[in-house]
Amino acid sequence: MAKLIYTAITSLDGYVADAEGNFDWSMPDGQVHAFINGLERRCGTYLLGRRMYDVMAVWDDFHGRTDLPAEMQEYADIWHDADKIVYSTTLETVTAARTRLEKKFDAGAVAALKAASVGDISVGGPTLAAEAIRAGLVDEIIQFISPIVVGGGIPFLPDGVKLALELVDERRFDNGVVYLAYRCNP
Repeated sequence: MAKLIYTAITSLDGYVADAEGNFDWSMPDGQVHAFINGLERRCGTYLLGRRMYDVMAVWDDFHGRTDLPAEMQEYADIWHDADKIVYSTTLETVTAARTRLEKKFDAGAVAALKAASVGDISVGGPTLAAEAIRAGLVDEIIQFISPIVVGGGIPFLPDGVKLALELVDERRFDNGVVYLAYRCNP
């Protein structure tokens, strides 16, 4: 069975974007980006909320470009080759390759997808991830902590949820980013 993995780059105080919605402070350098690519390569499907899809859809435009750094070219290929499911009540269409639109998150359908998938599944965006966490579907939580405190904004994890976690991997990068990987409900 595939694992459902929630990955995000956060501030030290646990936000994926600041109070104004900015996340420019979270852009990975080449070393971090290459490491993330290694993790993302195992995912065959991305589950995305609307805002995360809006941010990530640019990777379709990057596919096949040779004027980008190697780690960006590699991620564009990873993105292009993966299936994507976007959950949105407001989007009418999606334009990224291999992408389908669902109007609402269906925990039963995601559980069935996990059971049938060969590659792991990535859930992107804290709102959608919160639904998957509350439904008990998330198997791993991966956090890249940036060396910045933003003082508020969009939280990485939902309020009101308790999870037993087991640290399964960690790494410190030259730019001060710290990678932590946890197994849920060990």
